[in-house]
Amino acid sequence: MSDFSQSSKLASVRYDIRGPILQRAQQLEAEGHRILKLNIGNPAPFGFEAPDAILVDMIRHLPTAQGYSDSRGIFSARTAVVQYYQTRGIDNIHVDDVYLGNGVSELIQMSLQALLNDGDEVLIPTPDYPLWTACVSLSGGRPVHYLCDEEQDWQPDLADLEAKITPRTRGMVIINPNNPTGAVYPQATVEAMVELARKHGLVIFSDEIYEKILYDDAVHYNTALAAQDDVLCLTFSGLSKAYRVCGYRSGWLAISGPKSKASDYLEGINLLSNMRLCANVPGQHAIQTALGGYQSINDLILPGGRLREQRDTAYRLLNQIPGVSTRQAKGALYLFPKLDPEMYPIKDDEKFILDLLQEQKILLSHGSGFNWINTDHFRLVTLPSVPDLEEAIGRIGEFLSHYKP
Repeated sequence: MSDFSQSSKLASVRYDIRGPILQRAQQLEAEGHRILKLNIGNPAPFGFEAPDAILVDMIRHLPTAQGYSDSRGIFSARTAVVQYYQTRGIDNIHVDDVYLGNGVSELIQMSLQALLNDGDEVLIPTPDYPLWTACVSLSGGRPVHYLCDEEQDWQPDLADLEAKITPRTRGMVIINPNNPTGAVYPQATVEAMVELARKHGLVIFSDEIYEKILYDDAVHYNTALAAQDDVLCLTFSGLSKAYRVCGYRSGWLAISGPKSKASDYLEGINLLSNMRLCANVPGQHAIQTALGGYQSINDLILPGGRLREQRDTAYRLLNQIPGVSTRQAKGALYLFPKLDPEMYPIKDDEKFILDLLQEQKILLSHGSGFNWINTDHFRLVTLPSVPDLEEAIGRIGEFLSHYKP
């Protein structure tokens, strides 16, 4: 029998959040070690539970959720998404402009596959959520990374962004609030980015999955508000993070802007939506209840709330470690600390994370896994309890006190 090799289309595709480092962690667990996992934004293992109303609604609909739904998704859930955006001042999204997916991840892949030809370019922030880069590559496109400036609290460098627009550029990705940095973009920044898309005729892909997880005085400004009716804007969001139901795979894509000029592209999205038949139907039934009910996430992000306290603890303790600094997150569930390159001249940040895992049994994600340009950062998830964060960051400090790259 001949050998079977992976497709050449995967040659430039990476998703290191679930890559070799996680595989090593799983091996250590199989050997009996307890691994403290600070690598993935999955609330459930850290004791966060879904609101009861969502569970009840799903259970009551199970008898009628056994068959396929409309390929876009059930009508009531899509209507709830439309009404949610209406409360945000966005009134140019209609029920047929909403697609429900098995999480945002599926919808990202569908929307890029429907648009890109080989060699087409898409602007993506660095650092990024690496699924965006991977899906552009898998769709035959070329990811082009624009810089987010750490010295400016990880805001996009607008001059760098515009300088990287070429005749092959088809779209721009905006991740706001940002994963992995926790940055939240002010209205003026979002409007400036949309203006560049308007000037150069680009599609905007706006990843807003963390829009309800905001701290301090941060305010989320929906990209579709700035895009109005003359810039095609694909907005991605869902229930995974704010409603703590990652496993339900309940995400959506809402399309606004000049849809009549994108009819061929939208037919492509329809085709791919039909091919997957439909998203998980029980998970779709969670959407209407979630968006229309009491927003329990607010209890977690206000002063005294668990998410707020954990973020503050992680920020304080990380900055106390010699040679480690981090900007405070204004949103999301992560910090993206920097290692002083003079103290820690790390050439291979994946090896650094593996060494930390081996010695301290703590699992983090390396910065280059988020397509960051240097090997001097890592991402830490702020979901663990305050005592667990204190223990974990203390062990990170102990490891760094003697680490020699």
